Amino acid sequence: MSSGVSLLQRYFPELPLEKQEKFILFAELFKAWNEKINLVSRKDIDQFYLHHLLHSLVIAKFIDFGSGTKVMDIGTGGGLPGLPLAIYFHETQFYLVDSIRKKTEAVKAMADQLELSNVTVINQRAEEVAEKVDFVVSRATAPLSDLVNWSRGKINAKSKASIPNGLICLKGGDLTEELKPFENKLFTENVTAFIQEEFYKEKKIIYLPLV
Repeated sequence: MSSGVSLLQRYFPELPLEKQEKFILFAELFKAWNEKINLVSRKDIDQFYLHHLLHSLVIAKFIDFGSGTKVMDIGTGGGLPGLPLAIYFHETQFYLVDSIRKKTEAVKAMADQLELSNVTVINQRAEEVAEKVDFVVSRATAPLSDLVNWSRGKINAKSKASIPNGLICLKGGDLTEELKPFENKLFTENVTAFIQEEFYKEKKIIYLPLV
C-alpha cells in the first residue's frame, strides 16, 4: 500500500472500498494528465495525496453537503477540489467551472473515466455562468473579494446542508488584508484542525454565508 493511500485511510477511515478505489484511480489519471498539460506544479506531483487530494477533501471534514445539494467549483483547474468532493459526496451535484479549455477537457475526461454522473464541467468565465447553486467552493483561485463578486447571484436562499448557503474556499499564507473587509461575517478554521500534517500549518478553510 502506498503512503498516499495510507494517508487517505488515516483521515477518512470510513470510506468504503469503492470510493477508495476511485480516489486511487483519480490520482493515477491526474498524474497522467499532468504530464500532458501541467495541471499542478510537477515538482510536488509525487506528493499528490498530501498536497492536493487531502487538501480538497478537508472541505468534507468541515461540512456535509447532503443529498441534492448543488455545489459550484470556481476556477477548478485540474478538478480540485471539485472531483475529490464529487467522489466523496456522490449524491451532491457538482458544477466544475474554468475558463481554460484544455483544463476543462482534462477534467471532463477524468470525470467520465471515474463514472461521476454528478459532475457537470463548464468551460466559461465564472462571472458568465448562470447556474444557481447552494455553495461555491474554490481552492487558491482568486482574492476573496473576487470570489464573492463571482458568487453573488448564484446562491440559492434555502439550504439543504448543515450551515447556511455560501462560499467555502481554501487559502494559505497571510490573509489579514484580504479578509479584513469581511471579518465580521466570515468563519475561518485552520486546516490542521482536521488534517494534522506539517504541510497545512499555514492553510485555512474560509466560510462566508451569502444568503
